[in-house]
Amino acid sequence: MGRVRLSVAERREELLCAAIEQISARGVAALRIADVAAALGVSNALVLYHFSTKERLVAEAFTHAAEDDLARLRKLLGRRTSALRRLRAAVRWYAPTGQAKGWRLWIEGWAVALREPALREVSRELDRQWKAAIAEVIAEGVAAGEFPCPEPDAAALRLTALLDGLAVQLTSHAGTVSRARAQEWVDEALARELGLEPRALAPVRRQGPSHGHRPPAAGLRPPRRSAS
Repeated sequence: MGRVRLSVAERREELLCAAIEQISARGVAALRIADVAAALGVSNALVLYHFSTKERLVAEAFTHAAEDDLARLRKLLGRRTSALRRLRAAVRWYAPTGQAKGWRLWIEGWAVALREPALREVSRELDRQWKAAIAEVIAEGVAAGEFPCPEPDAAALRLTALLDGLAVQLTSHAGTVSRARAQEWVDEALARELGLEPRALAPVRRQGPSHGHRPPAAGLRPPRRSAS
């Protein structure tokens, strides 16, 4: 039976998902256009028709993965509940001890971004969006009198930097720190940034499993920024 004919948008979606899977399995450096084509049973020419170069395919694959993560993040942060509950749910999901996927993808992306300007710009913009989303909800909590965080932007940067760093340790240096200990540090950091006692977070019920990428990856991150 022949392959179902897909629209341009559907075909690009299929190719990007295949690229994300191949990057996660092989790494960016070892990835070939032929790998993506073979995974779908299509020609190399078809992949190049849609993305022209491997670099463009990789950059768009990371963007695709991160956008999935960002959509999940915004859903968590947009719930009709307190800012504290929303932040706790988002941080626990995004943390490398949570349900966000794709951290291997994002660590790959950060490394390649050092040498690839196109991916560097993608990574920078997606990272900005993650921090802005977190900072916005922190500011809402401050305005509502939930907690006294004086610098929402700086707090969001420090929180996401901690989460990214723990992701590297847990993903690349297995055994350096336990997942339980890492989660304790995440909870302590969130309480500290919000100007709360750690016990203030205890009554907040943990959210159920999510289906994000990042990272998340991500990636987004996973990609998150997961891209997974």
